Amino acid sequence: MTASPGGNAEPAPGRTGTATVRVTDAQSAPVLGSGRAPVFATPAMVALIEAAAVDCVESVLAEGQETLGIHIDVEHIAATPIGMQVTAHAALIARDGRKLTFAVEARDERELIGRGKHTRIIVDSARFRAKTQVKLQPKA
Repeated sequence: MTASPGGNAEPAPGRTGTATVRVTDAQSAPVLGSGRAPVFATPAMVALIEAAAVDCVESVLAEGQETLGIHIDVEHIAATPIGMQVTAHAALIARDGRKLTFAVEARDERELIGRGKHTRIIVDSARFRAKTQVKLQPKA
Protein backbone atom coordinates (compact mmCIF):
# COMPACT_ATOMS: atom_id res chain seq x y z
CA MET A 1 0.00 0.00 0.00
CA THR A 2 1.27 3.48 -0.79
CA ALA A 3 -1.42 5.28 1.16
CA SER A 4 0.44 7.37 3.69
CA PRO A 5 -0.78 8.34 7.13
CA GLY A 6 -1.73 11.94 7.68
CA GLY A 7 -5.16 13.42 7.64
CA ASN A 8 -4.05 16.81 6.33
CA ALA A 9 -3.00 16.06 2.74
CA GLU A 10 -5.40 15.91 -0.16
CA PRO A 11 -6.01 12.69 -2.12
CA ALA A 12 -4.11 13.14 -5.38
CA PRO A 13 -3.84 10.93 -8.46
CA GLY A 14 -1.05 8.39 -8.16
CA ARG A 15 -2.01 7.08 -4.71
CA THR A 16 -2.69 3.35 -4.40
CA GLY A 17 -4.36 1.08 -1.88
CA THR A 18 -4.90 -2.62 -1.34
CA ALA A 19 -7.19 -5.02 0.48
CA THR A 20 -6.75 -8.78 0.87
CA VAL A 21 -9.01 -11.62 1.96
CA ARG A 22 -8.72 -15.40 2.24
CA VAL A 23 -11.92 -16.70 0.60
CA THR A 24 -14.25 -18.56 2.97
CA ASP A 25 -17.79 -19.84 2.63
CA ALA A 26 -18.96 -16.42 3.90
CA GLN A 27 -17.77 -14.80 0.61
CA SER A 28 -19.12 -17.57 -1.62
CA ALA A 29 -21.78 -17.11 -4.28
CA PRO A 30 -24.32 -19.44 -2.59
CA VAL A 31 -24.08 -17.62 0.75
CA LEU A 32 -24.30 -14.16 -0.83
CA GLY A 33 -27.12 -15.18 -3.16
CA SER A 34 -25.27 -14.53 -6.41
CA GLY A 35 -25.21 -18.09 -7.73
CA ARG A 36 -24.77 -21.74 -6.81
CA ALA A 37 -21.09 -22.33 -7.62
CA PRO A 38 -18.88 -22.56 -4.50
CA VAL A 39 -16.54 -19.74 -5.59
CA PHE A 40 -15.65 -16.16 -4.57
CA ALA A 41 -18.83 -14.19 -5.24
CA THR A 42 -18.96 -11.07 -7.40
CA PRO A 43 -20.51 -9.03 -4.53
CA ALA A 44 -17.56 -10.04 -2.33
CA MET A 45 -15.11 -8.97 -5.04
CA VAL A 46 -16.86 -5.61 -5.33
CA ALA A 47 -16.66 -5.12 -1.55
CA LEU A 48 -12.94 -5.96 -1.61
CA ILE A 49 -12.36 -3.48 -4.44
CA GLU A 50 -14.17 -0.78 -2.45
CA ALA A 51 -12.01 -1.59 0.58
CA ALA A 52 -8.87 -1.07 -1.55
CA ALA A 53 -10.17 2.33 -2.69
CA VAL A 54 -10.91 3.30 0.92
CA ASP A 55 -7.39 2.19 1.87
CA CYS A 56 -6.04 4.42 -0.88
CA VAL A 57 -7.49 7.72 0.35
CA GLU A 58 -9.15 7.68 3.76
CA SER A 59 -5.91 8.28 5.70
CA VAL A 60 -5.30 11.61 3.97
CA LEU A 61 -8.77 13.11 4.21
CA ALA A 62 -9.41 16.10 6.42
CA GLU A 63 -10.76 15.48 9.92
CA GLY A 64 -14.49 14.71 9.73
CA GLN A 65 -14.44 13.56 6.10
CA GLU A 66 -14.93 10.14 4.52
CA THR A 67 -15.64 8.75 1.07
CA LEU A 68 -18.74 7.01 -0.24
CA GLY A 69 -18.88 4.72 -3.25
CA ILE A 70 -21.20 6.15 -5.91
CA HIS A 71 -20.40 4.09 -9.01
CA ILE A 72 -18.66 0.85 -9.88
CA ASP A 73 -18.07 -0.69 -13.30
CA VAL A 74 -16.17 -3.96 -13.03
CA GLU A 75 -16.01 -7.27 -14.80
CA HIS A 76 -15.48 -10.53 -12.93
CA ILE A 77 -13.41 -12.51 -15.41
CA ALA A 78 -12.17 -15.59 -13.53
CA ALA A 79 -13.44 -17.81 -10.72
CA THR A 80 -11.59 -18.22 -7.42
CA PRO A 81 -12.12 -21.31 -5.23
CA ILE A 82 -12.78 -21.17 -1.50
CA GLY A 83 -9.49 -21.20 0.40
CA MET A 84 -7.52 -19.04 -2.02
CA GLN A 85 -6.35 -15.51 -1.21
CA VAL A 86 -7.60 -12.52 -3.23
CA THR A 87 -6.02 -9.07 -3.27
CA ALA A 88 -7.67 -5.96 -4.70
CA HIS A 89 -5.68 -2.96 -5.86
CA ALA A 90 -7.03 0.56 -6.38
CA ALA A 91 -5.12 3.42 -8.02
CA LEU A 92 -6.49 6.95 -7.84
CA ILE A 93 -6.40 8.10 -11.47
CA ALA A 94 -8.49 11.29 -11.38
CA ARG A 95 -9.90 13.86 -9.00
CA ASP A 96 -12.59 16.39 -9.87
CA GLY A 97 -13.40 18.35 -6.73
CA ARG A 98 -14.98 15.86 -4.31
CA LYS A 99 -15.21 13.10 -6.95
CA LEU A 100 -12.44 10.46 -6.99
CA THR A 101 -11.99 7.93 -9.81
CA PHE A 102 -10.00 4.73 -9.35
CA ALA A 103 -8.66 2.06 -11.71
CA VAL A 104 -9.26 -1.20 -9.86
CA GLU A 105 -8.34 -4.84 -10.19
CA ALA A 106 -8.53 -8.05 -8.17
CA ARG A 107 -6.14 -10.99 -8.38
CA ASP A 108 -6.16 -14.39 -6.75
CA GLU A 109 -2.98 -16.38 -6.20
CA ARG A 110 -2.97 -17.45 -9.85
CA GLU A 111 -4.43 -14.72 -12.07
CA LEU A 112 -6.36 -11.52 -12.65
CA ILE A 113 -9.99 -12.16 -11.65
CA GLY A 114 -11.57 -8.72 -12.01
CA ARG A 115 -10.93 -5.20 -13.28
CA GLY A 116 -12.66 -1.91 -13.91
CA LYS A 117 -13.28 1.57 -12.52
CA HIS A 118 -14.76 2.81 -9.27
CA THR A 119 -15.93 6.30 -8.26
CA ARG A 120 -16.17 7.66 -4.73
CA ILE A 121 -17.16 11.07 -3.40
CA ILE A 122 -15.72 12.91 -0.40
CA VAL A 123 -18.39 13.91 2.14
CA ASP A 124 -18.60 15.59 5.53
CA SER A 125 -19.26 12.61 7.84
CA ALA A 126 -21.50 14.37 10.38
CA ARG A 127 -23.61 16.08 7.74
CA PHE A 128 -24.02 12.85 5.77
CA ARG A 129 -25.06 10.87 8.85
CA ALA A 130 -27.53 13.53 9.95
CA LYS A 131 -29.09 13.65 6.48
CA THR A 132 -29.36 9.85 6.41
CA GLN A 133 -31.04 9.70 9.85
CA VAL A 134 -33.81 12.03 8.63
CA LYS A 135 -35.12 9.09 6.59
CA LEU A 136 -36.06 7.36 9.86
CA GLN A 137 -38.43 10.19 10.81
CA PRO A 138 -42.13 9.69 10.05
CA LYS A 139 -43.34 11.43 6.92
CA ALA A 140 -45.42 14.51 7.58
